Amino acid sequence: MAGLKKVVLRVGMEALYFTGAYRLLRPLTAGVGAILTLHHVRPPRGDAFQPNRLLEVSPAFLDDVLRSLRRAQVDLVSLDEMHRRLTERDFRRRFVCFTFDDGYRDNLQYALPILKRYDAPFALYLPTSFPDGFGELWWLTLERAIARSHRISLVMDGADRRYDCDSTEAKYELYEHLYWWLRGLDNEDDLRRAVHDLGARYGVDQAALREELCMTWAEIDELAADPLATIGAHTVNHVMLRKASDAVVRREMRESAAVIDAALGKRPAHFSYPLGDRTSAGRREFAIAAELGFKTAVTTRPGVLFPEHVAHLTALPRISLNGEYQQSRYAKVLISGAATALWNRFRRVDAA
Repeated sequence: MAGLKKVVLRVGMEALYFTGAYRLLRPLTAGVGAILTLHHVRPPRGDAFQPNRLLEVSPAFLDDVLRSLRRAQVDLVSLDEMHRRLTERDFRRRFVCFTFDDGYRDNLQYALPILKRYDAPFALYLPTSFPDGFGELWWLTLERAIARSHRISLVMDGADRRYDCDSTEAKYELYEHLYWWLRGLDNEDDLRRAVHDLGARYGVDQAALREELCMTWAEIDELAADPLATIGAHTVNHVMLRKASDAVVRREMRESAAVIDAALGKRPAHFSYPLGDRTSAGRREFAIAAELGFKTAVTTRPGVLFPEHVAHLTALPRISLNGEYQQSRYAKVLISGAATALWNRFRRVDAA
């Protein structure tokens, strides 16, 4: 099913690009600007099984996107400048913001030099448990458990289940099945218990995985010192907030901002909802983010920015620079707003 979805999306973007439809639609779909979502920026890996490849792009692709935007004379702006333009209705020039979720070390190693080359402001949304040394990248633990095994057994919904995964195709199918089963559990505690069990059974050291991939506070401080950088909050524990109680939502938002303030000397004004889709953040979370004083908060609901978003500053959409679609033509189609307009059936604001 996931493979079919990728094919359909790719065919749709190819059609929009090669027919020139994305250019024709642009006056209607481009909006006033866009916020781009990225996670990892690192050289391509050769592994056959990479179910989280959508979360990483190559340095060359990031460079290509930035060069294309500069040539198109699109303004590259910070989140504060985006907020100003929306609230003051300054729409003389279209703009793009670059945002990075989770605080991976490759953002410092590979992304920062490229961003500096193009004088491109950017934001890093940080789950504070990652540099604090106790965060869990459960989706990568799941990936590594499947990658190193020919058979997976676990307790699902109270029953013992066993799955063969001795081919790459079987591994992808199993990852998709288990990922969405985990996402569908009633609460975050159940999800993490299941992943802890998998990691223990199949020799995945979650602490070593976090240390391998995530920045330390010293590295974050180095990145934050760059004038192009904005550090935003991303909860403490990278939780799906929509499944949490009001008290937990407020605590995750408030404490993440307080920890960043204590570590870096500046309280973050901007927030990103972990995972950020409709199942992870909704109207309640948008209201709490505003109540706690965040100037903006971003989802991963696909879309560009329109003037109407000034009334929904804590429910902003983003465009994902997806590792499965690393071609400049796909980036042009996505940033034009044409693909997401079709996805959203030309609804400009999705903040419910």
